[in-house]
Amino acid sequence: MNPVIETFSLTKRFGSNTAVNALSLRIEKGEVFGILGPNGAGKSTLLSMLCTILKPTSGTATVNGFDILRQHHEIRQSIGIVFQDPSVDADMTGLENLQMHADLYDVPVSEVGERITSVLRLVQLEDRASDYLSTYSGGMRRRLEIARGLLHYPKVLFLDEPTIGLDPQSREHMWDHIRMLRKREDMTIILTTHYMEEADRLCDRVAIIDHGRIVALDKPSVLKKSLGGDTIILGIKDGESLRALLVGNGMAEKVEVHNGEVRVTVANANILLPRIMEAAATAGIYIDYVYLNHPDMNDVFIHYTGRDLRHEEAKAPMGKMAMMRRRRVR
Repeated sequence: MNPVIETFSLTKRFGSNTAVNALSLRIEKGEVFGILGPNGAGKSTLLSMLCTILKPTSGTATVNGFDILRQHHEIRQSIGIVFQDPSVDADMTGLENLQMHADLYDVPVSEVGERITSVLRLVQLEDRASDYLSTYSGGMRRRLEIARGLLHYPKVLFLDEPTIGLDPQSREHMWDHIRMLRKREDMTIILTTHYMEEADRLCDRVAIIDHGRIVALDKPSVLKKSLGGDTIILGIKDGESLRALLVGNGMAEKVEVHNGEVRVTVANANILLPRIMEAAATAGIYIDYVYLNHPDMNDVFIHYTGRDLRHEEAKAPMGKMAMMRRRRVR
């Protein structure tokens, strides 16, 4: 299968700072591909190069078969972009925003009406098309931005923090729309996000970028398994006795004792935990409390970057692509 996006030692430097460092990857047709990384890791710079907003310092890439160095126009006709910050005009109606976008992308006049009707129906905004955006909720504006990005029938859709600032219910609805787009339009979707659950639930594969390099790339399930399994935390005064019991019985190999807690790393905690409790009770070992932790994408993020994804989310600034959103894309 030919990749929809492929990068070849793609590099971008700003003075002495290397934002993207010899990055090579392949993204296949129809994938929902997630990009995670700390602030300043190079996520938005990578997207900006793939969208031909920024020119690489060295290396190159292809998007939908077109080279980012030589075929700007063809790439921009092949992609849709939803920026991190709102980029629709609040002083216009939803319909007027879409009509303006159709003009910018030279959508044939004979097809404009049908395409606008189609994308409005897709994002369930047909009944609000004639309303000004000042009356739209945050979730409705994001849906209109997705509709706008789809108007010229792109092969690849770039979503830069598509659900940032939305309430949980609106975020769930946005996830449903993204899943529907992928299934209905056979579209390749590139997603940057600070929400670990979003990456886990939406993405076929996830790349974690740090200091401009890919430090991990795989399916979310595989990345979580790479951490070594579930963790059982048991509060106990005599941790060494329990550790010796578990290791001696062959119930677990990785058992750590620290600050009044025993941490047991296992492949499947749901199966092993009842056995641990039974063995401890039989041996007369009293356990004060039990915590069970299944690895999530935040654990993966910390493992590969040394930082907490939730902390990064809280301090996330305006993305580079969002700051460039007023550039005309043709």
